[in-house]
Amino acid sequence: MNSVVALSNVTKRYGDVTALDGVSFAVRENTITGLLGRNGAGKSTLMRLLTGQDLAGSGRTEIFGARPYENEAVLSQVSFIKENQRYPDNFKVRHVLRAARTLYPNWDQDFADSLMEDFRLPLNRRMNRLSRGMFSAVGIVLGLASRAPLTLFDEPYLGLDAVARQLFYDRLLADYAENPRTVVLSTHLIDEVSDLIEHVLLIDGGRMLLDQDAETLREQAVTVTGPTAAVDEFTAGRDELHREQMGGFARVTVRSTGDSTERTRAHSHGVELEPVSLQQLVVHTTTRNTSSKESSR
Repeated sequence: MNSVVALSNVTKRYGDVTALDGVSFAVRENTITGLLGRNGAGKSTLMRLLTGQDLAGSGRTEIFGARPYENEAVLSQVSFIKENQRYPDNFKVRHVLRAARTLYPNWDQDFADSLMEDFRLPLNRRMNRLSRGMFSAVGIVLGLASRAPLTLFDEPYLGLDAVARQLFYDRLLADYAENPRTVVLSTHLIDEVSDLIEHVLLIDGGRMLLDQDAETLREQAVTVTGPTAAVDEFTAGRDELHREQMGGFARVTVRSTGDSTERTRAHSHGVELEPVSLQQLVVHTTTRNTSSKESSR
């Protein structure tokens, strides 16, 4: 499958701060990729490089096989929706939609109108007078109706309630099924989007920690619960990601062996196995990375 995005050993520094440190990855065509990480992990810097708003200090950044910086042919195929988007003070919602219609070659006005009704957006209200949720909803309309070959959503849900966020996920998935394109979704709400994400990119401290298919990733860890001695015996020699101690009982998350007899062996050891959610795996991996960096100082 072709790669729409390709980074090779990209580093970006701002003074003494290293925002990205030797980052390499590729995003396959017609997939939904989750770009995950804590605040300050490097996600926004990465988005700016992908959309030609900044240049890397070293390494190579390519979109559709070309560098995006000052490349109109490439950037015309990209829709970037960010939470702090700025608009002219006198712009109303209808002005933003009109501009989008001329900006995006694949713009679908009927879909935009349908989304406007879904989110109950007022066409004649100024953008600077919208609520935080409505402002985010306008961005979602732009990102979805643009039907851009590469669509980047950077925390698109701020201010949206749970119902509106679910509406966004439902519309994204339904339209993606009918009109495939490459979507990169940067978010903190991992559990909410876990069913959407096909591939996971986890960044922390400017370094890429995970670059794997979501389904494969879910199968790589398991949580073992039971008496501490039994858990320790069952998990001996395994890569431990997380441990909780509760009196004489332990709850330990380890890398799964993938062995089909694992549950049978767990029963014989007197321990229980639980699946690990994508959010738990991301949290454990990030926490472990932080602990490793602190211990190496």
